[in-house]
Amino acid sequence: MERDGQLDLYDRLAARLKEAHARVRTLQVPEGVRVALTRKLLVITAASKHDLADAERRVDRLMTDIDEGRLPEEQAAKRADGTR
Repeated sequence: MERDGQLDLYDRLAARLKEAHARVRTLQVPEGVRVALTRKLLVITAASKHDLADAERRVDRLMTDIDEGRLPEEQAAKRADGTR
């Protein structure tokens, strides 16, 4: 039974990450902001290998931030990208 719950969580998280990546790809934001958001999604994807429930909470929080317009500032995004 435990395994079925994990599979359901995995499926839900995979669908949510796919939706999040598509959403970030279509946002009308500067490239530096898009890069920062994509990096956040990659970190969440990597974290999902260790803790599915935490990754699900993190992707939900990121999507809520996007929905409410709380995006990384372009300057911070440029630094995260390694450029100045």
